[in-house]
Amino acid sequence: MRWRFILKIIGALALFESLAMLLSLFVGLYYHNRSVTSFLIAIGITVLIGVIFYACGRSDDAEEMISPREGMAIVTLGWIAIGLFGALPFYSGGEIPAFTDAFFESVSGFTTTGSSVLANIEGLSEGLLFWRSLIQWLGGMGIIVLSVAILPFLGFGGMQLYKAEVPSPVVDKLRPRISDTAKILWQVYLLFTVLEVILLLCGGMGFYDALCHSMTTMPTGGFSPKNSSVAHYDSVYSDTVIIIFMVLAGINFSLHYQMLRGKPLAFWRDSECRFFLGVVLLFTLLISVDIHGIIYKTVGETLRFASFQVVSIITTTGFATADYEHWPAMSQIILLFCMFIGASAGSTGGGMKCLRIMLCFKFCYKELFTIIHPHAVTQIKLSGKPVSDDVMQSILGFLALYMGLFALSTVLLAGLGVDFVTSLTAVAATIGNIGPGFGLVGPTENFGALPCLAKWVLIGDMLIGRLEIFTVIILLVPEYWRK
Repeated sequence: MRWRFILKIIGALALFESLAMLLSLFVGLYYHNRSVTSFLIAIGITVLIGVIFYACGRSDDAEEMISPREGMAIVTLGWIAIGLFGALPFYSGGEIPAFTDAFFESVSGFTTTGSSVLANIEGLSEGLLFWRSLIQWLGGMGIIVLSVAILPFLGFGGMQLYKAEVPSPVVDKLRPRISDTAKILWQVYLLFTVLEVILLLCGGMGFYDALCHSMTTMPTGGFSPKNSSVAHYDSVYSDTVIIIFMVLAGINFSLHYQMLRGKPLAFWRDSECRFFLGVVLLFTLLISVDIHGIIYKTVGETLRFASFQVVSIITTTGFATADYEHWPAMSQIILLFCMFIGASAGSTGGGMKCLRIMLCFKFCYKELFTIIHPHAVTQIKLSGKPVSDDVMQSILGFLALYMGLFALSTVLLAGLGVDFVTSLTAVAATIGNIGPGFGLVGPTENFGALPCLAKWVLIGDMLIGRLEIFTVIILLVPEYWRK
């Protein structure tokens, strides 16, 4: 393990993060609010530590290939570091006085979870509200992926970092060079963000609010500058625009690239995309039938609120336009299922991912088929292509670890005095990077009332969920540290 080289990369990440803080500083200067001092302090500390770390690194190490072990360490430690630096603007000015809460808010932003400890979001200054949105936008496509795109000294080992931060069952390389793939993904991401800003402006939303919501829709983050989230605007047009872009964010970005290159049928040809859109449609119809006439009187109103909540949760965005805790039990259970299913692999969404769910179903069917026809030779296929045993083992291992960590975290929260429903859904919401849950952390509540230790458990869950378990958990395996 080349620790000096790892420090160099973390130092580079810190320096890049300080540049992002400058944007928020300018917003604070524009609005003449108290966040200016907070950002000046945060930038000073971040730059100082970043320069020290970068200076400790060795330039000649960059010429060597980054090993898988080093890639895991760089990504995990890098994400922890940017979370710590990202908490400084919240904490240094006292707008979030407790460091645990500031770190929770920062990690929730960068991991695009969207869970908040703030009871009065609108009480924050415009500079910090913009920072909340910006860190979600940066974390959506991935800090390390952005670094691979812009830092030339990562060229030899960029693939290891890319795979560690985007640990999809199948890594999509759009170009032979992974740095070119990272640039393409970020270009598509930026294009959709700008397009959403324009469309929200056309609906009458102010530029600041349109920018903040667009920067938290595309990463499926869900932070809003308003206490009541998107419900604040009570606009059918805004709801529709945000639903469309949440769906786009929940689809594999390689398919968007194909579409932009003149291949619109790429969405239909992709079995995971069909599965994702089919689940969204099915769950929307089921909830609409369940709540129509009980919660909402008209069909249009029913479809509007049912579709928004389903899309928001299954894409792990976490925006809310309704308090779904007042909906019937069946609708709440379906939304709970959405928390686990998640969006597509290669998207900015979290959760287990539709690809893994699909292949798990195919594996179960194959086992049943083998019991009936023990001598038959069968193979699991995806879009007509066979899936290797290594991929299936990785998927089954992921699902087992996911549920095991979910159960362990739920027990820990319950042991800290948190009630059953809140414990269960707070963990589901954080490990799936969703945002709101049920109970004390419902769509109209926040995570501020949870015990301090519970917040640290959930911080770990957010990081584990964002990096899809293996990248973080492998650092706890003793064999990882042995030569």
